[in-house]
Amino acid sequence: MITAILLMLAGLSVNAQSKVWTLEDCIKYALDKNIQIKKTGLTNDQNQLYANQAKFNRLPSVNASVSENLNWYKGFDATTGQYGSNNGSNSTNYGLNASVSLYNGEKLKTRIKQAELNLESGKYYSESVKESVGLNIVNAYLQLLYANENVKNAKKQIESTTEQLGLAKERMDIGLISLSDYLQIKSELSTEKSTMVTAQSTYAIDNVTLEQLMELPVDPNFAVSSPNLDSILIATVQPNSQDVYNLALGIKPEIKNAELTKESTALNVQIAKADYLPVISMNGGLSSGFSSLTTNSNYTTQLNDKINPSLGLSLSIPIFQKKQIKTNVGIASINVDNAELDVVNTKNQLRKEIEQACVDVVSAQEQYNASLEQKQSTQESYDVTNEKFNVGLLNSVDFLVQKTNLITSESKLLQSKYNLIFTLKVLDYYKGIPLTL
Repeated sequence: MITAILLMLAGLSVNAQSKVWTLEDCIKYALDKNIQIKKTGLTNDQNQLYANQAKFNRLPSVNASVSENLNWYKGFDATTGQYGSNNGSNSTNYGLNASVSLYNGEKLKTRIKQAELNLESGKYYSESVKESVGLNIVNAYLQLLYANENVKNAKKQIESTTEQLGLAKERMDIGLISLSDYLQIKSELSTEKSTMVTAQSTYAIDNVTLEQLMELPVDPNFAVSSPNLDSILIATVQPNSQDVYNLALGIKPEIKNAELTKESTALNVQIAKADYLPVISMNGGLSSGFSSLTTNSNYTTQLNDKINPSLGLSLSIPIFQKKQIKTNVGIASINVDNAELDVVNTKNQLRKEIEQACVDVVSAQEQYNASLEQKQSTQESYDVTNEKFNVGLLNSVDFLVQKTNLITSESKLLQSKYNLIFTLKVLDYYKGIPLTL
């Protein structure tokens, strides 16, 4: 039995270590663990409580009170002019009071609406934070894939140069090439090994960066999937920034958040102006009590005899408040102007980001196509050069120049490829398209 359990745990450990993370897995994990997202969730819970309380404020407030008093006194005998011994008494009072606001310039109604707007606005802000986290994960994920391909390419270059170094050794031994040519190839191999070490270091750093963005403890077995990205690169996109902007205005949570915040701020003007109006309240109460000084009446009788119900209306009319109300209205109006500017600024910022994203897509496509063409032509040139080198018609210096050109073109193509993919994902982000690969 124990052996079976150990085997099962070992299997679970292997499965956990062999997990390959997709982009969707990374985003989902990050959204579950991100501290800022959790804090926005707590703020939303708080706003929900405020909204509930705003509705409950329409209900009457009811308070009960009980007081017990003990008193001691000395009786004074006027005939003798002396005080007697201490005497004590006790009294008990009970009260029940209720009050409700009948009219307060619709402050309660306005505050209920404001609390609901704040709740909805907070939810949109939370969505905005989630989208931002998701886009950061996409960027880090693509950087890691890019770094991984750089490592693979570096290994391929080392394998290729190692074979060429073996061939050069054979040719040097039979006198077809000089020692200088052989050492040139050997030096190139050392350079490529150094390049691979740098690529591996970059991959390790990008790995940690992604895990930290996900709030995932660094795991040496962490690995991401390598999806087929060719389908993303096939279609040519010519985005229209105005069309994308018009679409984004209706779906981006930061726009909705700014607009709802403006509406909520505008209600503060109504709340401030309500202080100009009278306040009508209704109060009711019920009280009774007992005193040991009352003779010929027991506890229960006194409570029944002393029941005092009360009911009243109060009217409070503001006459002069040292211009405090006018100041509050003015401040609230200024805050509304600020909120309107925030909406305009948020829209302008979104427009600028979309315009930049559209330009980036077009530029990235052109760069990718140019890099692809350069890689193809450089590859053809390298193939011819490699043939000449293998048959001894080309020295190592000219061969290595062409090989360096090929490595450079491959690096540019790889970089332009992932740059294009990221710009397309950014465009999807503004269009409201789910971030997937």
